[in-house]
Amino acid sequence: MLVLFETAAGFALFKLLNEKKLKSTENLFEDFETPEKASQIVKLKHFQKFADTTEALAAITGVIEGKMSKPLKKLLKKVDVQETLALSDAKLGNIIKEKLDVQCVASTAVNELIRCIRSQSDSLLTGLEAKDVTAMRLGLAHSLSRYKLKFSPDKVDTMIVQAVCLLDELDKELNNYVMRCREWYGWHFPELTKIITDNIAFVKTVNKMGVRTNALDTDFSDILPEDVEEAVKKAAEISMGTEIADTDIDNIKHLCEQILEITEYRAQLSEYLKNRMAAVAPNLSVLVGDIVGARLISHAGSLMNLAKHPASTVQILGAEKALFRALKTKHDTPKYGLIYHAQFVTHASSKLKGKASRMLATKAALACRVDALGEEAEASAQLGVEHRARLEARLRALEEGGSMRISGSGKKSAKFDSYQNKSEIKQYPAAADSTIPSSVKRKMADGEEGFPKRAKISEPKSEPEGMDGSFVEASSEKKKKKKKKHQEAEEATSSETQVKTEDSDEEEAPKKKKKKKRDSEAADVSMVKTEEDEPTTPAEGKKKKKKKSKSESADAEMADLDTTQEAAEATSEKKKKKKKKAKQEAEDED
Repeated sequence: MLVLFETAAGFALFKLLNEKKLKSTENLFEDFETPEKASQIVKLKHFQKFADTTEALAAITGVIEGKMSKPLKKLLKKVDVQETLALSDAKLGNIIKEKLDVQCVASTAVNELIRCIRSQSDSLLTGLEAKDVTAMRLGLAHSLSRYKLKFSPDKVDTMIVQAVCLLDELDKELNNYVMRCREWYGWHFPELTKIITDNIAFVKTVNKMGVRTNALDTDFSDILPEDVEEAVKKAAEISMGTEIADTDIDNIKHLCEQILEITEYRAQLSEYLKNRMAAVAPNLSVLVGDIVGARLISHAGSLMNLAKHPASTVQILGAEKALFRALKTKHDTPKYGLIYHAQFVTHASSKLKGKASRMLATKAALACRVDALGEEAEASAQLGVEHRARLEARLRALEEGGSMRISGSGKKSAKFDSYQNKSEIKQYPAAADSTIPSSVKRKMADGEEGFPKRAKISEPKSEPEGMDGSFVEASSEKKKKKKKKHQEAEEATSSETQVKTEDSDEEEAPKKKKKKKRDSEAADVSMVKTEEDEPTTPAEGKKKKKKKSKSESADAEMADLDTTQEAAEATSEKKKKKKKKAKQEAEDED
């Protein structure tokens, strides 16, 4: 019987010398306590080493998933197994039996035997050092854990974050170095800064020329065009700069060399960043660009965090200060952040930059989710290419003045109902007619001084009836008592009303005299006004007409008040007469 044993270094086939040991495996570990005892039970027949970690990972994952890998198939064909094969997985044994026609055994006893062999594997496997085996085990463990977690080292976005941050820092340092070089060399040759505007060309010419007196002898054809080269040589002859020492020129040249080295490293770093973006986020890099996409990932923290953001957040990512300032001051919020530097937004017109950034942010959010959560092994930028073509077509239509397409079936046509004539006959309320002004009506209703309250009409109370329908007659004594009480109350009220009427008559007499005087004075004034001359101008005539109308309205109000007071006096007199009649009737009855 042969035993299949897998290790991190390769596959091994052991020959089981005593098959009776599988029948009783309770004390099997005692036979593997020492390497000498283990060599008496099993013996190594063949060992096939893995070429690299990828082959080892493929073979071990095949064993775990119950599949026969290529290294295992080569081993079994090479050895030409004719005996029964003992292994740990029954599923793998069935596959080997179907494809290679080899009898396989998988049981708990076989698993115990493999465990005992693993305890003495260092002594049983010849030709392998302990250090190499431990290193292979560690590497295989890491790669196997990555495979189980579906973690790919090519998809690591931390490299992109670090690279784009370093790229921004290099740009700042290059600008500082170039400005320092221009100022430093400007003391010796100040005209050169205006002639050569390109920084790299300026640094190369300074490094090649050195002192300005060497300008006539040096050849700048590989750096500058002919017209610029002639201008540099002419300016060097009549320059106003100061003379500097050789040590100063050496330090300036050393600075120029540093600038050129940094520019070369920056070019390499940008190429590296481009390749990493194509591997990690291909769809995002197609839509937005390599640098802008890397800055978005760096600002969000990782590609997964960027995929969690909505499109509105992606649009203003990088403009947080402007956003919170606008919210605090209640102004318009920003329309774009880092996405403004994308090629699609920069090519749009100034009026359409907001729309372009919004459209690009929606597609970029989708592209981030596909790049971060896509299950495809190989990264493809097909989605990004399709969305980019649609966005460009949409922007072209907007710039040409095309109208937006309405989704759905379009606007519904308006429905016009048939006109129906509804005749409503309204009657004029005659009760609303009254010559008394509204203010006087309110006073009469509230019962203020001089205006008695309106009397409420009370319904006559029905006398109680008996059970048989006949009226119940009250006793004569009760009736007499009621009459006496009623008479006493009426006498008291009549005395009070007499006193009040006397007082009111005394108070009203002087008031009437005053009113008569006022009326006579108003009549005299009106007569005097009529006797005056007619107005000389139409404006004066209008003023006088307004005054007349005001005086007439005041007189009408006074007349209304007089009529209301007279009506109130008449009602009070009628009440007094009624009370007197009631008293006389009561006396007659007694």
